[in-house]
Amino acid sequence: MVASAGTRPDMGRTVCYSARLLAISGQRPSMDLTGKVSLITGGKRIGAVVALALAKAGSDVALVYNRSRDEAEETAAEVRAIGRRAFTTRADVSRSVECDQAVDGTVVELGRLDVLVNMASLYVAKPFEQLTDADWDRQLAIDLRATFLFSHAAAPHMRKSGGGRIINFSDWVVASGRPRYAGYLPYYVAKAGVRALTEGLALELAGDQILVNAIAPGPILAPPEMTAAERDQVVASTPLGRWGGEAEIAKAVLFLVESDFVTGETIRVDGGRHVK
Repeated sequence: MVASAGTRPDMGRTVCYSARLLAISGQRPSMDLTGKVSLITGGKRIGAVVALALAKAGSDVALVYNRSRDEAEETAAEVRAIGRRAFTTRADVSRSVECDQAVDGTVVELGRLDVLVNMASLYVAKPFEQLTDADWDRQLAIDLRATFLFSHAAAPHMRKSGGGRIINFSDWVVASGRPRYAGYLPYYVAKAGVRALTEGLALELAGDQILVNAIAPGPILAPPEMTAAERDQVVASTPLGRWGGEAEIAKAVLFLVESDFVTGETIRVDGGRHVK
């Protein structure tokens, strides 16, 4: 190509690049959290960090707790200090009526619902021989059934707003495709169900522009009862050689909220634990 007077030889490439940028800008924009409302179940420890990250990104936040009222209220106060609104509500997430009430209460208090983060979970070891049907039912009710119930209650409100995000929590062990630890049978089955539920919901709700994904945490935060030797063993088994910290989960949540073309996915946040 011969450049005319006053025309740079690379202008053709510049025009093409600009055209691509224009095409990108014409796509459906990613979710802007300013003025949006996020609801988090199980909002303590890691959930508190997620709540603050969403608030800093512009979202008002609802926190659902069962016994941890003080922690929920403390997080709510921090959300308000950032300049966002906060709402706390108690619910036994194993009861469908209380799940519905938590969602409806959030919409009444904060005006809408755009992001649902299903974090409520049980993590208790018990040998197979000692398991009861009550143990089984409670684990699946809190980890799996509640995820369905909250999603079912939230979807109509998201639909009214033109779309939304649902982020569920599975586990890195489930995402690795096989069980690795004995004594956690109901937990493993429940979290495997969450992964399947995530994929099914993603298909069911895609037409409403409600994106549904899951996070599968690995060694993020050591349980309080874990010994120093046990913590060191986890570090040794993790390729990156460290615990991740709560902020890594918050980053994953924000990614899934902001993305507009990822749905039905389970993202492992495990420092490479699944490959070792």
